[in-house]
Amino acid sequence: MSQHSDASFPDLSAAIKRRLIEHVCETIEEHAEELTRLDKAVGDGDHGINMSRGVRAISAETEQLVQLETPRILQRIGMILVMNIGGAAGPIFGTFFMTLAKDFRTARDQASLAQIFEAGVESVCARGKSRPGQKTVIDVLAPLSGLLLSGKPLSLAAFSEAASAAAKATIPLQAQRGRASFLGTRSIGHLDPGARSAELMIKAVCSVLAKECK
Repeated sequence: MSQHSDASFPDLSAAIKRRLIEHVCETIEEHAEELTRLDKAVGDGDHGINMSRGVRAISAETEQLVQLETPRILQRIGMILVMNIGGAAGPIFGTFFMTLAKDFRTARDQASLAQIFEAGVESVCARGKSRPGQKTVIDVLAPLSGLLLSGKPLSLAAFSEAASAAAKATIPLQAQRGRASFLGTRSIGHLDPGARSAELMIKAVCSVLAKECK
């Protein structure tokens, strides 16, 4: 996806790759306390700490990562997240990135990107044994996948806004997966921390691409 529905996807320059990695990592670090606060309301209270650990590990490899082609970057980031983020978040986010990596070099337009993104969402559903509506990261990823699959022209701004709307939509849901599910109806009224992390990363990516890939 880009700002125009007919755009192609040549590999990004090292400078843009660096900015993407840096901005995503910086965004998660800046919101680490918020993520921890959200997780304290429904989980173990360590989501922000875990996500921070993951992005710091990615940041440490930035110079090596920017020399790779995008599919290999996604694969490596996925592996880093699995190895460095505790709890369910590491395997979930790691699986998503590694699944994107498998076919990312075939991305040429919104239609092909939609198929790649859908595969990523399906891999997360399988890994977490979850589905939309259960107050998880899927409740951000699945709606975005639907937007891409719709075939309607989609701007980066619209994609970013959709991520925010999807994350907020987890607030009235009752958690049915993970530790939050133990709270039953008490999980209602809280923003899911994993959904918030997904929103933050997606918005960070869209922000950089909107500036750099005009």
